[in-house]
Amino acid sequence: METVSFIHMADGTREDYAFLEKHEAEYVKGLPTRVYEALQKLEHSFSGYKVSRLTHSLQSATRAMNDGRDDDYVVAALLHDIGDELAPYSHSEMAAAILRPFVSDKLYWIIKTHGVFQMYYYAHLTGGDQHARERYRDNPWFDEAVEFCEHYDQNCFDPDFPTRPLDDFMPVLQRVLGREPAFGETQTA
Repeated sequence: METVSFIHMADGTREDYAFLEKHEAEYVKGLPTRVYEALQKLEHSFSGYKVSRLTHSLQSATRAMNDGRDDDYVVAALLHDIGDELAPYSHSEMAAAILRPFVSDKLYWIIKTHGVFQMYYYAHLTGGDQHARERYRDNPWFDEAVEFCEHYDQNCFDPDFPTRPLDDFMPVLQRVLGREPAFGETQTA
């Protein structure tokens, strides 16, 4: 079989879907490489900062790695702004969606909301609500989201920071994004 037999999904057979499942499994194996390539594109994302969006992401992941954070946290730090290119107004949600099958619910939530938490550092200077993150105050992971932004986001724009190159992170990308998806239930942060 080279292709499925159907043109409407409702008409597919067990064989069609078994065939597609094999193709999907093979395609999914390339996820770490596709994410790596997407990260490379951040080198030429929007400008104005002292470092590129890629360097910002690498600094975030480097700091997490230097602090002894686990693989999941390092990958989350690396990917936290990967959505900037395609989802500039909802980049946090895009990054979180990529991570969701592989990390804890807590880490997923931190990345999903980090854009709002990050506003604490600048929104009052641009006419926004500096305290927008307060709407999440009752969330048990509030303090961890504050910590993520304080230690692994707002401070990662330093052109003099000794930043690891992207290639250093490929093994950790492969370990995290190459594992069996669990959608947070069995992963730990």
